[in-house]
Amino acid sequence: MPRRIIGIGEILWDLLPTGAQMGGAPANFAYHARALGADAAVVSRVGNDPRGDEIFRRLRDMHLDTALLQVDSTRPTGTVTVDVDAMGQPRFEIHAGAAWDALEADPIARRAVASADAICFGTLAQRSAQSRAAIRELVAAAPAGALRILDVNLRQEYYSRTLVEESLALATVLKVNDVELPRLASMLSLTGDTRAQIDQLAQRWQLQAVALTRGEFGSLLRTTAEWSDHPGVATSVVDTVGAGDAFTAAMTLGLLAGWPLATVNAQANTLASFVASRAGGTPLLPDALQATFADID
Repeated sequence: MPRRIIGIGEILWDLLPTGAQMGGAPANFAYHARALGADAAVVSRVGNDPRGDEIFRRLRDMHLDTALLQVDSTRPTGTVTVDVDAMGQPRFEIHAGAAWDALEADPIARRAVASADAICFGTLAQRSAQSRAAIRELVAAAPAGALRILDVNLRQEYYSRTLVEESLALATVLKVNDVELPRLASMLSLTGDTRAQIDQLAQRWQLQAVALTRGEFGSLLRTTAEWSDHPGVATSVVDTVGAGDAFTAAMTLGLLAGWPLATVNAQANTLASFVASRAGGTPLLPDALQATFADID
């Protein structure tokens, strides 16, 4: 039976120089988990508008369950203006007052997370009090043995030390990138080198696993038993939108499958590098990539 994987939080349109792409970290995460064979869905909220209608259509085309997608009668579907620099690195302007700021922990969402093998949530979608309360209620409703992955997204002014610490307290797995880790180190008084800072995060919040992604330089994974350092996969970068979310999806499925940590790291880097070589966060995955996860059950 496929693993039940749920992303919780923002779903939106990334307004890229090349055109609009559906995005949002939880949605990207759910898409890649589904593409790799999981039974995946996203809990989010869109407006009662053409952009919201198109998100429903896109999710159906991706074979993602739309039953967990809420519709807001007053707020618009979320949008983010994205500029991409010469190195393919995105800069985001996340527009306020979006439908996903009014997320609800409704009965459908609570039932879905109650049977999940893994859920992924972030800090960005907690920028409003309503969505913050809903996300925390849903995370708490997940089974005791489920992975609770916190994908830190320190965007604009939409985070604080209190928000980060309270989110870490809910998590069993942390994913952070090499731009965010120094900010966490300053915010949370982490000391020493990179591994020491990761150790402190893992020990202070009793995390089963921590993933540090480093773009073209790969990633560093830590569990309670071991470390894995991967140098990255060479690729011609178009943009890095969604690459980190793809990494998180692959890592989640690998951890659930009990793969050796080095294998988890290698597969997650392979998927992330492919996504970075395409425009947008949810490109169609080649059969060869999907096949590497076919034995996960």
